[in-house]
Amino acid sequence: MSRLTSYIEASMQHAEFEAVLDGASYYGTIPGMRGVWASAETREACAAELEEVLETWVLIGLQRGRSLPPMGDIDLRGQAW
Repeated sequence: MSRLTSYIEASMQHAEFEAVLDGASYYGTIPGMRGVWASAETREACAAELEEVLETWVLIGLQRGRSLPPMGDIDLRGQAW
């Protein structure tokens, strides 16, 4: 498993989900990752969407040389990509 995949999996472990509109939809975020959020009709769909958003956020951040927050024992800062 790549460090990038491990980072995304570790980040998803911190995901927080909230039922909104009387449970008609769900909202998900990952604390510390500004701009990473998703909403969908089910928690499972919200988690899948959140993971896609996270992947894009990480790849764009790395491409632009941004520092990504360490997640567990995984720290992508200073990595050669």
